Amino acid sequence: MNLKTRNSYIKLAIIIVMIIVYLLFFRKQNKVNSSERNQRIDHREKVFRHPSLYFTKHAKCRMECRHIDESEVKEILEEGEINYTKSETDANPCPKYAIEGITHDKQHVRIIVGDCKTETSIITVIDLENEFECDCK
Repeated sequence: MNLKTRNSYIKLAIIIVMIIVYLLFFRKQNKVNSSERNQRIDHREKVFRHPSLYFTKHAKCRMECRHIDESEVKEILEEGEINYTKSETDANPCPKYAIEGITHDKQHVRIIVGDCKTETSIITVIDLENEFECDCK
């Protein structure tokens, strides 16, 4: 076998190895993304497992001073996205989820929801773009 043919085989072998490594990595990434997506769906279903909502005193106060009503909270719970970096899914006894979205009157809102065994609690409501003077204790 001459040197030119040998170099061609080496190049071909390198390309094949690179393709195999790429496919293995891509498959692994795809499986991780798929399981992550399923986990997010499961968490979302858990947040809405209770038909009624309990608004804490703190949440009601924050809603009042930030001009956010119950219909807007329900709107975000239905259409918003869970922000996992602001959530505490391992919190005990109630996992906490930060659900964010835009209300019908264009407020960018984050709602902290407690997923307790017997009820879904609205812990606080935050306007992410505007500062409001609130005297909630």
